[in-house]
Amino acid sequence: MAAALYDPAEGYYARPAGQVGRGGDFFTSVSAGPLFGRLLAECIGRWYFEALPADRWRVIEVGANDGSLAMDIRAGLAEIDVDLAGLDHVVIEPLPQLAAALREKCGDFLRVVGSAAELAGDPLPSFVLGNEVLDALPFHVIESDGQAWQELGVTVEGEDFAWTALGEAAPDLVKGIPVFPAGYRTEVRSNFRDFLAPLAGVMEGGRMLWIDYGFPRDDYYHESRTTGTLRTFSKHRAAENPLESPGEIDITAHVDFTAVEEAIVSLGGEVIRFERQGKFLTECARPWLLSMEGRTDPDAMKLVRGFQTLTHPGHLGASFHVMEAEFGERGEG
Repeated sequence: MAAALYDPAEGYYARPAGQVGRGGDFFTSVSAGPLFGRLLAECIGRWYFEALPADRWRVIEVGANDGSLAMDIRAGLAEIDVDLAGLDHVVIEPLPQLAAALREKCGDFLRVVGSAAELAGDPLPSFVLGNEVLDALPFHVIESDGQAWQELGVTVEGEDFAWTALGEAAPDLVKGIPVFPAGYRTEVRSNFRDFLAPLAGVMEGGRMLWIDYGFPRDDYYHESRTTGTLRTFSKHRAAENPLESPGEIDITAHVDFTAVEEAIVSLGGEVIRFERQGKFLTECARPWLLSMEGRTDPDAMKLVRGFQTLTHPGHLGASFHVMEAEFGERGEG
């Protein structure tokens, strides 16, 4: 999965940005228009004004794609009178082609780095965020034989890839996951802490905000979810075979938010919010909603429709969850 998605030459995400949106392979909250970023700016601004960061502070976005969300957040911060003079606005993008495109598009205000390690010598009060990033982290596939969990891998058969049994899954990998009847297949990620640790390590206090589709562990590993949540996407069509056309399709699975919280706590953070996107954005939008009262012009109506897409349970409001965590003086990365 790591190779299929992130190989610098042939990986799915190494291609020029264009996977997101109506003309791409899948639709995200950013696709609904600039309002999503401006509402996230309200959340960042609330932390900024409450915490009163030092003269220098930082926003770090992971998985910025084409930079649209970063630009919308920047515009939103300006609207609410956040002092941008001391802001180091950073995107972490390890893929060279995407990094170059981001620098060209957003170079006036956005600093693009290949990894959090490039920030290690200059820790700052930081707000770290990622929209639909955790679901794209590589995962293990496991299947129950009725007695224990077996891990599945990939082998080559002729010109095709095929699933193959690797043997019993390591105990640490499946800790806390009950064994279901034979044939039950699901996913598990063991890399949340490794992913979050470098980010926590460059924070002199601050917040992390992760937005994604997923469940708490008890819901994720439910007896009715017999085939797991692994999905592929191409041209807005979902399928379940990641071994077909690797490098040309998106591969994803829902997020076990209990595992994310465990990783955050192990790094010295505290989860202060876990809720559906609709509730979160509605709270963020209170000042904006007040400003919209009485407006019936076409621009206002377009923004209202975008807000409904982001928050309505029938659209994105219920399928996505938000986890926000607070870190103290210095993360333990």
